[in-house]
Amino acid sequence: MFGFGMGWTDSLPPVRLHEDVFEHVHLPEDVRERKAAYILSQETVELMTVGIDIGSSTSHLLFAKIHLERERQRSSSRFVVVHRDIVWRSPIMLTPFTEDGLIDAVRLARFIKQSYADAGIEREDVDSGAVILTGEAIKRRNAQAIDQLFADEAGKFVCATAGHRLEATLAAYGSGAVRLSRERQSAVLHVDIGGGTTKLALIDQGKILSVAAFAVGGRLIARDDRGIWSRIDDAARTTAEDLGIPADPAFIGLAENRRRIAERLADILVDYIDDTPRDPLGKALLLTDELQRTVTPTAITVSGGVAEYLFGRERGEFGDIAKPLAAEIRERLRRRVGAPVYDPGIGIRATVIGASQFTVQVSGKTIYLSDPSLLPLRNVPVVHLDIPQTIDPIEIDEALRAAFRRLDAGAHSPSAIAFSWNRDPEHADLSALCRGITRAFADAPTTQPLVLLVDGDVGKNLGHLLRDELGWHADLIAVDGVELQELDFVDVGELMTPPGVVPLVIKSLVFSSSD
Repeated sequence: MFGFGMGWTDSLPPVRLHEDVFEHVHLPEDVRERKAAYILSQETVELMTVGIDIGSSTSHLLFAKIHLERERQRSSSRFVVVHRDIVWRSPIMLTPFTEDGLIDAVRLARFIKQSYADAGIEREDVDSGAVILTGEAIKRRNAQAIDQLFADEAGKFVCATAGHRLEATLAAYGSGAVRLSRERQSAVLHVDIGGGTTKLALIDQGKILSVAAFAVGGRLIARDDRGIWSRIDDAARTTAEDLGIPADPAFIGLAENRRRIAERLADILVDYIDDTPRDPLGKALLLTDELQRTVTPTAITVSGGVAEYLFGRERGEFGDIAKPLAAEIRERLRRRVGAPVYDPGIGIRATVIGASQFTVQVSGKTIYLSDPSLLPLRNVPVVHLDIPQTIDPIEIDEALRAAFRRLDAGAHSPSAIAFSWNRDPEHADLSALCRGITRAFADAPTTQPLVLLVDGDVGKNLGHLLRDELGWHADLIAVDGVELQELDFVDVGELMTPPGVVPLVIKSLVFSSSD
């Protein structure tokens, strides 16, 4: 059974590219400082934000206005999102590549510049943004050059690469699947079918339990500018060989061969959805660990570019196999999958983060800072740790490693560990927590500062335990009295007056209920 959500359908104009590239506009430092001071003085704030998704197949962006209110249940300097209005969505652009296979950063910059112009929005109008590289885009040799397009907004833009696990997480949130699971207090399997990969996220009562990805997508095979079926990705090549089809443009150019490949890929995709034992080809296309199926989903949601065909919002073809693949998937979902399949209405835009928001907090209660010269830090991703009632170092170690994997981070990467501490600062509990943290970093000693962000007044205690009792030698920052969640990015400012106080700017990837 297919259920249809209350999604939107857009009639998008063709992309127009200008010859001049995206110019950089700088706000004077005093203007930025006055703007930050203004935000802190208000009870309600409205910010203009932009979300940009650059993938291996498509790229697009959108502008939104974020409405924030200061928390009122207690004295607080933290703003929370109460509403988001999408202002403008760009056309969907096929990600441009140069002849040598690199992403064409110049054409990409022109597209972004044109999108700003078509939306009637100036660079200085934008308060915050998220730029996410996904799929094959993060493997390109000039992915760093794409990040540099936004280097001048380093303080207000989140620029990040999303591996398979993080992309699965973003799609689950951005599609509304997490919200659906939370509101229904039920288990949902979210399936995001993109150009090169399919991502799975198993969600229970609003919490993502496990994610996985495999190489099935709508642009594994595609035509070039000459109309030749010359793009044959490794997964398509492997599938063709499994079927006895030579993986060269002459044979891939035959419609019957492409249909057979689409059928084979659809079988593998639905095998993963309904947990049918995978054959050797299905196992070979797995890109992550298997999905850990600890609950049985009562509903399935689908997003991604192929979902546009699956739910009938797109009928045109773009020189790839997305349309026939969707037809084969639809037939198998009806025949093989018992759980209802829902359309969240987001489709290809599920991983366009939409926007990021600034929240501002100030901490100065019991900070631990091994070296003041470490500050400021910019755009540090947050890994959230749930603290159990009984703290076991081994469980803390395993939970941290799972969180790092889920966000495609690692102990060697710059990251902040955030958690709540709502109990007494007993030495035994704090020591067990710190031993678990050191275990998580034991086999990959970090060269980056360890940042701990705690909702509770134990920052200095944790710092002394790690350095003085457990021999933690790397740089260490522990800031307490702050609240963060997974998918946040944080700026930690320099020490300021009064002594020992630091400002934090938290940039949260926003997935509001109105999505």
